[in-house]
Amino acid sequence: MKKFLTRPARRRAGRSAFAALAATALLAGALPASAATLPTDSLPEGSEEIGLESFAAESADAPGYPTTDDPRVGLEPGAGDTAGEAISNLEKLASLPMAPGASTNSDLAFTGDYVVSGNYNGFNVYDVSDPSDPQLTTSVICPGSQNDVSVYGDLLFLSVESTAGKIDCTSGGVTSENRFRGVRIFDISDIENPVLLPGVQTCKGSHTHTVVEDPNDPDNVYIYVSGTAGVRSTAELDICSTGSTLVDPNTSHFSITVIKVPLDAPETAAIVNRNARIFSTCGDNSCEDQHAEGSLNGLPGSGRQPTYPEDSPRAPGGQSVSQTYQCHDITAYPEIGLAAGACQGRGLLLDITDPANPSRIDAVEDYNFAYWHSATFNNDGTTVVFTDEWGGGSGARCRATDPLTWGANAIFDVVQTEDGPKMEFASYFKLPMVQTNQENCVAHNGSLIPVPGRDIMVQAWYQGGTTVFDFTDSKNPVEIAYFDRGPNHPTQLQTGGFWSTYWHNGYLYGNEIARGFDVFDLTPSEFLSAAEIAAAKQVTFDEYNVQGQQELTWPATFTTVRGWQASAKHQGAIGADLDAQVTKFVDRAEQAAGANNAKQRNNDVAQLRAVSNQLGDSDVEQGLKAALHELADTLSK
Repeated sequence: MKKFLTRPARRRAGRSAFAALAATALLAGALPASAATLPTDSLPEGSEEIGLESFAAESADAPGYPTTDDPRVGLEPGAGDTAGEAISNLEKLASLPMAPGASTNSDLAFTGDYVVSGNYNGFNVYDVSDPSDPQLTTSVICPGSQNDVSVYGDLLFLSVESTAGKIDCTSGGVTSENRFRGVRIFDISDIENPVLLPGVQTCKGSHTHTVVEDPNDPDNVYIYVSGTAGVRSTAELDICSTGSTLVDPNTSHFSITVIKVPLDAPETAAIVNRNARIFSTCGDNSCEDQHAEGSLNGLPGSGRQPTYPEDSPRAPGGQSVSQTYQCHDITAYPEIGLAAGACQGRGLLLDITDPANPSRIDAVEDYNFAYWHSATFNNDGTTVVFTDEWGGGSGARCRATDPLTWGANAIFDVVQTEDGPKMEFASYFKLPMVQTNQENCVAHNGSLIPVPGRDIMVQAWYQGGTTVFDFTDSKNPVEIAYFDRGPNHPTQLQTGGFWSTYWHNGYLYGNEIARGFDVFDLTPSEFLSAAEIAAAKQVTFDEYNVQGQQELTWPATFTTVRGWQASAKHQGAIGADLDAQVTKFVDRAEQAAGANNAKQRNNDVAQLRAVSNQLGDSDVEQGLKAALHELADTLSK
């Protein structure tokens, strides 16, 4: 049995979480979540797709439904910056309108001082060296939704699923000879002048993609391609097959595609695993020969799901779900050897220790989920948050009659068993307040915020705005900050809102579908202290893709220690007397740190170690203890 990395403490000092999730949506104008269907004989009997009905009307104040008592309720509608706004425990630093030529802002990626913003018509680059004054530096027109974007070194990748995309990025006159559906590659060594390189064509295009590093292969990166549209004809791309799984082992259904990108020659990027069979009965390609017995369709079932018992914390259930035969998004965490796949009808846990050949090690269902959309691990790999894009991103799903278990996040704990890691349900989290029939609103893209000792996530909810929630206690998530605008239109549902909101290098960046680009900063509150925010702001990445999760490291500083201490105090893990002692010795050591007094320094180091030994065994106390020891080691040098 393979061994996967697990961490006994929630966060060891200098080792923690910042990642994400993340993933992208199906919007009006793109293929709806339920539109891509399989050949009839590929589906199990009785599993025909049915529409996603709204839950029956219930009293707005019934248990399990959102509240109407919230500043976000009843905001004035308006296009652009004319709508009413509500904000809590955040500061809006900047708002820029839609960039010229952009259409439907989508996902974000980060490189150096730049944020790359995808849109259905190409991508834009913002210089955020001053987050309060972002500057648009580059605009590239290259139609092909969704144009989800990621970066790696001098390379930029774009997902293209639309049948209207062309190889040369121009518009109109699309033919089978010049169509592009797959992953585009740009050279961004000069970020103000990106250069289009040969991309990689795939059978179902690329709705989203994930850049995966192999810790043992520094010369290449891998791209997991998630396509949710129809399969191309063999006449257009000869590697493709639309055949039924019952007669065709080469079918492009029931698989993801893996691309290998040589970093020294990205123009030679190519598919290395055309059909990675993570949906098969065995979870990989090893049972492909049993296709005639249905081995490729190892996770069958779609349509109306069962209900949960009325007294269950997961009630009501009964949602209509999509068939599990392709993924919407995959979040890879190479440092722990795992990925989480949000794959339409189920959430998958994948072994990616061999990046070219991922394999399924667990799959979970949820009777409240309609469309498993994206995933985010906590840093320890002990928890994963899945999102449900009920309604495909273009529907109003935060109404007074919509249960808080539908169109929500489902939080699962990753537990170690004799058979390897398995996922166990912990809780749901959904925006706790009502939105109107004129606002598309459902769980969407977010990432972790690197607060030591805590699992905190920022997340976009389309026209539900942006929220920040704490899921350190995976069974009791709590909202701690938010920003929201009123509807785009007073009487019509016009698709808009935040597609993605991510933390990067100290700030929150939001890509607003119809309004533009926003920047936020966290502010201290009863939920999050100034010390914790300061500790989080120490974390910086040269580049960051939310779907390629990276482990976070904090420096051995007084700021880091105080962040851990504040988290321990917030969680009630440290008493007042011990808290006061930690404060006294940390303050004393900081005051003397610049003095050239070896005797005093040695005394301060000894006191830091001594007070750390009074801490208990809880995760956050052990994290604080390790942080104190790392600081002591640094001071003693």
